This record gives sequence, C-alpha cells and structure tokens, in this order.
Amino acid sequence: MEEEIREEVLEEKKEKKGFFRRLVSGLAKTRSNIVSSMDSIFSGFSKIDDDFYEEIEEILIMGDIGVETTEKIIDELKDKVKENKIKDPKECKQILIDTIKNQMDIGTNAYDFENQKSIILFIGVNGVGKTTTVGKIAAQLKGNGKKVIMAAADTFRAAAIEQLTEWAHRSGTDIIAQQEGADPGAVIFDAIQACKARNADVLLCDTAGRLHNKKNLMEELKKIDRIIEKEYSGIYRENFIVLDATTGQNALSQAKQFMECTNITGVILTKMDGTAKGGIAVAIQSELGIPVKYIGIGEKIEDLQKFDADNFVDALFDVKKENEEIEEN
Repeated sequence: MEEEIREEVLEEKKEKKGFFRRLVSGLAKTRSNIVSSMDSIFSGFSKIDDDFYEEIEEILIMGDIGVETTEKIIDELKDKVKENKIKDPKECKQILIDTIKNQMDIGTNAYDFENQKSIILFIGVNGVGKTTTVGKIAAQLKGNGKKVIMAAADTFRAAAIEQLTEWAHRSGTDIIAQQEGADPGAVIFDAIQACKARNADVLLCDTAGRLHNKKNLMEELKKIDRIIEKEYSGIYRENFIVLDATTGQNALSQAKQFMECTNITGVILTKMDGTAKGGIAVAIQSELGIPVKYIGIGEKIEDLQKFDADNFVDALFDVKKENEEIEEN
C-alpha cells in the first residue's frame, strides 16, 4: 500500500514538472522580451535610483503588463526596497517577482464546474481559438470521467460547427448542432434538454464571435443567458471569455467590452507560446480582478493548462522549481 501511494505521489510530481517545463518553454518569447532585458538592469546598475526604476517600468510596459498595473508594481517595489533598506539592484529581482505575484493575487482560482452539474458559455471575437478551446476542455473533462455535451451555438460560421463536430468525434463527447444560420438560442435550448435527458455533467457552449455589429452580438448573448435561466434555473454557471494573447492590450479591451453586457467569470488566454506579450495575463488579473482560468501554450490538448499565477511568474523568470524535483529511486 505504501509503495502504491509513493508511486502515485511520484507520478503527480512528474506531471507537475512536465506542466512547468512546457510552461517555461511556452513563455520563451515573453521571457526573452521581459526577463533578458530585466537581468541586464539588475546586473548593469550599481545603485537603485530613478533611472533604475524607469528602466524596469519601460520593460514591463513593453511586455504588455500595461501602464496601470506597471505603476502599481513599481510603487510596491519602491516601498519594499525602502522598507528593507536595500541598496544592491541585484537584490531587487526576487522582490520584483514577489510583487508581480502579489498584483495577480485575486484569491483561490476555483474550478467548481468540475464538481457539479454546470454550463459554461465561451465567448470572444472570431479568430482567438474559441472553438478549439471548447474542444480541448471537453476532451480533458471527458478524460476525467465527466459526461460532457457541447453546443455548437456559433451558427454564423459553418467552419465552427464542423470544427466542433470533429472535436466531438476525437474526444468521444456528445454534440448538439444545427445547420449554419440556425438560431443560436434554439441550439442552446436543445442542448439543455439533451443535458437533462442524458444526465450530463457539463454543457460547453460555443458562441458566435461576430454578428452584424457589436450590439447584435451582445443582444444574442443576453438572449442565450435568458434561455439558460429559464430552462435550467439554478444550474452552476460560468462565462469564460477567450482572448488571443498575441493581441496584448487589445485583448484587455475586448474583455472590458464583453464585461459591459455579461458577467465574465474567467479568462482563457490562447496562443501564449506565439507571443512576446504574455505579460497581459498579469494585467488582466490585476486590472480586471477576473481569474485567468486556462492558458494555451501549444496545439496539443495537454498544452491548454489550468492557470496558476505563481507558476506563471516563476516560469516567466525561469525560477527553478526545486520542490518538483523527481527522485530517481
């Protein structure tokens, strides 16, 4: 029994270490943009002065952490340096890392939808990887023993319906879909009835990213909300917005626009491995107070990972994870 427990612990450690290594690799472009320049500041300055702080500020902004969040980080960094009477710039690196983590702290990032009957609405503009994200999460939940149904409610793009159908085949999950141009609300209605009849655990709803104009899109989302409230009242709800990390501050603007018409409960950042603007994850949690739930760092299903702010910052600065070292014997 003890041997079995030990093997389970080692396997869990290996999995965590594998995730962290992929995260470090996926953040390579952002790390090169931010951390490499940052290291030259810590080693290049002989004293801590206004120029030192201005250089750090510029690098953080260039990494798309954003002006507002950067100012908070710099102010907190200055306070800690003064409080601890630090004189050597090299000693500021760990303080900066801790300060960034502190700015991202919005409490426990819960995944309650995994443990009760739930509906998750996925929203966001076209081209951010929304449909692929729905498929990946469906596959992950299915792999964890959950009964999953996907609703192809992005009926304005035939490609979206086809893509989600392919994901359903790959993952062995059920899908409710109609023809291109069908009423998205009708798809959601049918999907809810299927959930009830089949006793499904989670309903994942893909939605349109673009209609004739912004007003129409927002009204469509409100209509879907009303259908869910009427047909499945009391069900656990999440509204995830999917954002393309490569768009940087524009992603933050998109989130703010969608927040005007619906209650966003989580953010999914895709294409993190293809951008030097990964600092947007810091800005989102600091400025919006909305948890980043997942980040995508590759094409594979396992490259969509649950987000952990501490691990993210450690991977960004390539901090060694000694506690995840694997025993050989």
